[in-house]
Amino acid sequence: MYARDNVAGASDLQQRLPSDGEVATATDMLRMLADGTRLRLMWLLSDGEHDVTALVRALGVARPAVSQHLGKLRLAGLVAVRRDGRRALYTARGGHVRRLVAEVMYAASHRVTGAPDHD
Repeated sequence: MYARDNVAGASDLQQRLPSDGEVATATDMLRMLADGTRLRLMWLLSDGEHDVTALVRALGVARPAVSQHLGKLRLAGLVAVRRDGRRALYTARGGHVRRLVAEVMYAASHRVTGAPDHD
C-alpha cells in the first residue's frame, strides 16, 4: 500500500468544506471575540444571566462601553437578551457559543501556564 492511496482527492476535500455562509458567519463571530472586553463579557455571560450594572461592576468598564459591546455581540448572534420588567438580562446564546468561549479560554490558559494540550 502506498501513502498516496490514503490521500483524499481534491473533490473529496471540497465536499467537506463548510459553505461560504457558514464561514462568513463563523468569521464574524470570531471577530467579535477578538476584543478583550467582549471576550470577558462572553466569559461572564457563559455563566448565566447578568444585567448591565453587574457587568459594569465586574469589568470596571464604563456603562456606555459595556452597552455598546453587548449590542455588537447581540448583532453577531452571540448574546441573547431577556426583559425582566425594566431590566435587560443578557446571556451567552446557546451551548455552542458557551463551549466556544470556554474552549478558547482553556486553550489560552494552557498556553500561558505551559500545561500540555488535550487530545
